[in-house]
Order: sequence, then C-alpha cells, then structure tokens
Amino acid sequence: MDIAPTSLHFRAMADISLKSIKLFRPRLQVPVRGIALFVALLCLLPMIAVLLAAFSGGHETLAHLAETTLPRYAGNSLLLVVLVALGTAIVGTGTAWLVTTTKFPGVRVLEIALALPLAFPAYVLAYGYTDFLDHPGLVQTTLRNVMGWGPRDYWFPEIRSLGGAAFMLILVLYPYVYLLARAAFLQQSGTVLLAARTLGHSSWSTFFRVALPMARPAIAGGILLTVMETIADFGTVSYFGVQTFATGIYQSWFTMADRAAAAQLALCLLSFALLLAMLERSQRGGARHHGNSSRFEALAPNILPTGTAILAFCFCAAPVVLGFVLPVIVLGTMAVGSGQDLLSPRYLGFIQNSIILAGTAAICTVIGAIAIGFYARLTQTKLARAAQEIARIGYAVPGGVIAVGLLVPFAAFDNQIDAWMREYTGISTGLLFTGSIWVLIIAYLVRFMAAALSTYDSGLSTINPHLDAVTRTLGRSPFGMLRSVHLPILTPSLLTASLIVFIDVMKELPATLIMRPFNYDTLAVQAHRLASDERLDGAAVPSLVIVALGLLPVILVCRGVGRSRAS
Repeated sequence: MDIAPTSLHFRAMADISLKSIKLFRPRLQVPVRGIALFVALLCLLPMIAVLLAAFSGGHETLAHLAETTLPRYAGNSLLLVVLVALGTAIVGTGTAWLVTTTKFPGVRVLEIALALPLAFPAYVLAYGYTDFLDHPGLVQTTLRNVMGWGPRDYWFPEIRSLGGAAFMLILVLYPYVYLLARAAFLQQSGTVLLAARTLGHSSWSTFFRVALPMARPAIAGGILLTVMETIADFGTVSYFGVQTFATGIYQSWFTMADRAAAAQLALCLLSFALLLAMLERSQRGGARHHGNSSRFEALAPNILPTGTAILAFCFCAAPVVLGFVLPVIVLGTMAVGSGQDLLSPRYLGFIQNSIILAGTAAICTVIGAIAIGFYARLTQTKLARAAQEIARIGYAVPGGVIAVGLLVPFAAFDNQIDAWMREYTGISTGLLFTGSIWVLIIAYLVRFMAAALSTYDSGLSTINPHLDAVTRTLGRSPFGMLRSVHLPILTPSLLTASLIVFIDVMKELPATLIMRPFNYDTLAVQAHRLASDERLDGAAVPSLVIVALGLLPVILVCRGVGRSRAS
C-alpha cells in the first residue's frame, strides 16, 4: 500500500539533511569563515588601536585637560544625553501611541510624516534654526519691529547653547523611538487592552499599566539608539559651541596636534559607548516575546472627541512642523538667496564625491553583512556569534573614535613601509594608506555594519532553516544556496540595508572631516565649512541635497512598519 507523503515526512527528511550537513561544515565554510572573520577584525581594529594608543602616549595633555576642560566635557555630554533621552522618549512614545490606537483628522498622514525628521542630520537643522532664531534672524527681528524694542530691551532663549543642541537632537532622533514603539504597539492584541478596560482601567491607566510595560523593550532600545547617536554627534555641538567629548577629540587631533590625547579622550568616549552597547544587548537579551496565538485581534482605533482630537493632532503635528516642515522652508528660503550654483562643476564634484563614498561604502558594508550573517547561519558556533557581536559594536562607537582608531595603525604601517624603502632602496613611499579613500570606506564599514547586519538578519529570519537543508540535499554548495535561494528572497532586505547605509554615510561628518583625502570634500563637509564661516545661506544648499537624498529610505522604512502586523 502506497503511503502519501505528509509534511511530517518532509520535516523528518529535512532534519536528517540538517544533521548530515554538519559533517561537511568544516571543509565547506573556510572561504565564508575567512571573509566573515576578516570583516569582524576590521570592526575590532579601531577599538584595539585606540586602547593601545591611549596607554602608549604621554599623559601631559590629558592631565592638563583633566584640570581644565575634561570635567566640562563629561558634564555637558552627560546632561545632553539625559535631555535627549527624556525628550525622545516622551515625543516618540506619545506620538506612536496616538497614531496607533486613536483616530483623529490627519492621522494617516501623520503616521508617515512623523518619521520624516529622521532624514535631517542634526547639524543641518542647527544651521536652519540659527538663521531663524538668532539675533539677526526673522523671529527676533520681527519681534523688535512689532514691539518697538531695542537689542537689550528683551530676553530671548539662546539657540547656540546646550539646550539648543538638545532640542535639535530631539527633533531628528525621536523617530527612532517612534518607529520602534509603533511597531511594538501594532503587535499588541486588542483583546489584552480590552480586558484591561473591562476591569475598570481608564485609557490612561491602560496605557501606563498594560501597553507601556509590554512595549518597554522596544522603547528602551529606541532610547538607547538616540543616546548612542547623541554621544557620537559632532556637527551640532561643534557649531553651537558646546564642549563635549566629540569636540574634544577633534580639537586634540587638529588644534593641539596631540594624537595621544585624542586617543585618550576617544578611549573615555569608547568606554561609555560600549557600556551603552552592553545595556542595549542586555535589554534585548532579557526581552521575551510571547505569541498572540489565535486570540490576537488588531487594535481598533478609538475615535476621539473633537477637543481631544485637536490636542492629539497638535501634539503629533508639532514635531513634524518643527523637525521637517519649518526647516525645509527656512533652508529653502536661505538657498534661494545664497548665490550658490548647485549645477556648477564645484558642487557637482561635491555631489559626485558624496555619492561615490556612500555608494562604495554601502556595497562593501552589505557584502560584509552578508558574509557575517551567512557564516553565522551555516555554522551557529560561538566564533560566528562572536563575529556578529563584534560587528554590531561599531554602531555604538562615534565616528571620531573610529577615525582615530584607524589612522593610528595605518599611519604606523605607512611609516614602517616608508622607513624600510628608504633604508633598502633610497626611495620614499610617503603615505600609501593614510588619507586614502579606502581607509575612509573602512571607517564607514565599521560605523554602519550593525545597521546592515540587523536588516540582513531580519530578512534571513523569515527563511526556514529546512529550506537550507532541502537545497543542500539537492546538491547545492553553500555559495550556490546563497546565490540561488537566499539572495533572491532577501533582495528587499538587502536593498533596504544599502539605502540605510548610503544615507548614513551621506550624513556622517566627524570621520569624514578627519579622514577624507586631501581636497576631497563632500556635501556634509561643504555644509560644515560654510556654516563654520557663518555663511549659513551657502550651507543651506548642500544641506537640502542631503535631506532630499534621505527621504526615500525613511519613507520606505516607515511604510514597512505600518504594514507590519502580528500574525
């Protein structure tokens, strides 16, 4: 009697195939393992170099800084982190809850619009608001004309301050919390919240006692991301004159020409960043996701009464207006009267340099993420997991720290080659690697590998491991399986990862300032240079180009979150 095959038979065959594949792993995974470990070592190199340079150099400059500006660096950095964390938590969580669980006019538009400020670099926002709110700006000039006041007859908040820097960072970083919190709220079953309401809890009580605790891991993860971005920020705090560790590293490297002091300051910032990375890792590791089972029901939006709907709309629209609409209008007005020609050969060169750097870095970073993720998928060993964790650390390391950590070893290597060539051939090679575009690409790869790897892993988690087993049973090699099965399925995830890295590189400033080749300027560098010279009208032109290029991936990510539903 013939027995029709069932899913259990196929599952058993796949399990047998998985076990048999393990016998061939050591021989088959040597190329994959080599590439993955090489990329992981590149990500680890800056941290090792910073550690060695900090302890091998003199401590005179650091001792002087400890007596003068180091306490100010630490205090300003800590206060900035606290303000940004609180602001992004309130704005991101509050707006996510309102657009997910309530219904009011304009809510569908605000779902996407609330993510748009993420396309703005914080330093670009700072340029626009300085021109708008500073003493000669539109707001104070209008106020003096209307009220008849003189320059000393009134008080106005100083935008170029630590509070102003925190405000800029909150406006561009709250979307991290918003996107993660909204995804968490979308995955919560309406039956759970309805049960809380039937037990006598009000809407506020249900939010604080039920919904918020369930979404806490996602919200905490978003806040930690904003904190990491805050300690890594250089453009905003530098332009506003706020002394933090990021500005101290740059000043020690260029102004004082003391690379040992820069490495020692970088080590302080690296220690804090790694502590945050450990907190984020423990937060993810301690989180538990329980399926909603067959009782899951999508959240039914609560229709708000007119007065409450107006308040909800204003609360959700305010960060969009302040973080996107108003800056675009201000920067657009500045750009029109700036006299900068975006189509001139000079500006086309800036755009070309930016696109070449961002495109090359995106390709190299995604290839590295594929190597590390695929190696971990095939072997699932401690070494593979360690490579993944090392690759993820770079996102917590500021660009200035990575720049110092790469320039130190590559400069030493260049000097060794030059000394050897002088001794044996009498020819000076100069700097072969330091100051080249490829070292800068490595810095971008280290900085943004975590973003590409997370996106790749998210897509890879949707592929059942039994599909790998069946593919191998049919005679495919690991590279054949990657080429014919994984990559076609993961094309959307890889495209998203490429877009994210591309835009992050376009916005990145400190590593580009320190490591770029001579006379190789990008849009970000040009905007920073013009703003540093108080030529804000000119800085508006490259700033708007950066924002325009950042809109597409932001909208794609937001639409992806909106389509996500627990199943």
